[in-house]
Amino acid sequence: MSESTAPIQAASKSAAAIDRAKAAGRKALIAYLPAGYPDKQTSIDAAIAVARNGADIIEIGIPYSDPVMDGSVIQAATTEALANGFRVADVFDIVAAVTAETDAAVLVMTYWNPVDRMGVDEFSRRLAEAGGAGLITPDLIPDEAAEWFAASDKYGLDRVFLVAPSSTPERVAMTVEATRGFVYAVSIMGVTGARTSVSSAAEAVVAAAHNAGAERACVGLGVSRPEHVREIAAYADGVIVGTALVAALRDGGVAAVGALAKELSTGFDVPSTSNTEALTQ
Repeated sequence: MSESTAPIQAASKSAAAIDRAKAAGRKALIAYLPAGYPDKQTSIDAAIAVARNGADIIEIGIPYSDPVMDGSVIQAATTEALANGFRVADVFDIVAAVTAETDAAVLVMTYWNPVDRMGVDEFSRRLAEAGGAGLITPDLIPDEAAEWFAASDKYGLDRVFLVAPSSTPERVAMTVEATRGFVYAVSIMGVTGARTSVSSAAEAVVAAAHNAGAERACVGLGVSRPEHVREIAAYADGVIVGTALVAALRDGGVAAVGALAKELSTGFDVPSTSNTEALTQ
């Protein structure tokens, strides 16, 4: 194997971000925002704002015309981004801009079709060149990911797969083995969306991943309040927030999304009697 085709032996950027948070005595805050929403520059500014207000990892979501997992808030945002001219290649500019201005690990979250259409190797190369950490692939299962395994190894990228309450022990074990960075533990069955409480299934999903050997398992879907962050931080290695941040960006712009990230990060603080009461009101 020549130097040009030898795999890049790079440490996982998202794992390193989670480990830095752990060393600081807390769990990682992972923030999702759609690429190009409401426009390219604002999506960059919003990602930088959440990174500067407590987010350790940023998920940049590629807008897709036929989402199967996204709730209404994210669907509306991605539809607007597409209408405003977002193209898949724009995601590399966004990732490069965010990595240049922050220390956060930047992952791209995408359905598999846009990656496949560009070419898995080309997409992976361009993502690595932009400083991206890797991909979260909600509709790609390890059984069908041989090309992604090869490209992610070649370019030193993280590959984040999902486990859910419905995942069998065998499926969880396969997913954990295939994953690099962290396992994405889906806490509910269904589409994304902010909720008033965190699913009781979340802890069991994380436990299953840890029992299968996952060093890092992070919980997503439904997180919208600091008390959710605190609850999940008791058993998971990271807390993923999406819909609530997208709604804040929609309603109040970059300043609001940064403020919400800062508020959510207080969920990692050790609560006193006074502020516990304030957070639950």
